[in-house]
Amino acid sequence: MPTKKIPVLIDGKLESAILDYDEKTPAIRLTMESGWTKQFTGQDIYECLGKIIKELPEVKFLCKGAKINVRPSSMSSQMTSGIMAYEHKLGVRVTRNDIVNIFDYDDQDIISDPQMQTDFFFQWLESIKQK
Repeated sequence: MPTKKIPVLIDGKLESAILDYDEKTPAIRLTMESGWTKQFTGQDIYECLGKIIKELPEVKFLCKGAKINVRPSSMSSQMTSGIMAYEHKLGVRVTRNDIVNIFDYDDQDIISDPQMQTDFFFQWLESIKQK
């Protein structure tokens, strides 16, 4: 089972979270520095991460997968179990250059509810229709 160590902010304090993930199931076992652990399952790894974010809104996960404008396409979800996703920009169609790993570090526009990512995605879709 591959493992990723993700920086997190809890009450302004920088800590680490360990994510052991299984692309075949798909599932993520989250382990916090405190020793608290829980497993999350979903359609892909991106959805599992979203479930973690939703359950722990007080924890700010500093990674691309927690960024408001990051979401996998259907094909990247199927081919990479949602580990690779697109970083969308309003009014701009995505290209291969916009593909990111959801576990890569980022500290900008981090969300505490995955619904914000869905809302942004539909806003992005509307923004490219007008082009």
